[in-house]
Amino acid sequence: MSKALIVIDYTMDFIGENGALTCGEPGQNIEKKMTVITRSFIENGDYVVFAVDCHLENDHHHPENALFPPHNIAGTEGRELYGELNHLYKENKKKENVYWMDKTRYSAFAGTDLELRLRERGITEVHLVGVCTDICLLHTAVDAYNKGFKITVHEGAAASFNAAGHEWALAHFKNCLNATII
Repeated sequence: MSKALIVIDYTMDFIGENGALTCGEPGQNIEKKMTVITRSFIENGDYVVFAVDCHLENDHHHPENALFPPHNIAGTEGRELYGELNHLYKENKKKENVYWMDKTRYSAFAGTDLELRLRERGITEVHLVGVCTDICLLHTAVDAYNKGFKITVHEGAAASFNAAGHEWALAHFKNCLNATII
């Protein structure tokens, strides 16, 4: 196993119609592609990480509080994966190659054991899907680059509530992080 898929923040709060910080339609439009890619990685035996934002209710010290409304609060429906991806995760969550990981910062590497888990499995390449392209995918990609991982971003399975930010991030992945965009 030399590659892993990191599924970033595809939750009810980020995607659902009434999500606390929803991407709305752009996020909903990638559901089918996200599910197909994730299923393929799981079935191929590749490592699949569900990196999911987790905040505590009334945590007044978290830096995102000044920027965004409360979202992905621990123990709420807002943290559940959205749509078909939720069903796919539930069907496969006990498999050895599927891992749910809480994260508290934009990057899936910040304050988590993600790098250790990837290294101990001999993974050298990370594939990124999810939301938001210009926030959590971007920060995860920058950290992956700085840690020496090869990066692939699945353009049809990434979205943001900021169309200009989405396009900028895709160009940044390619031009500054040497990422493959497919």
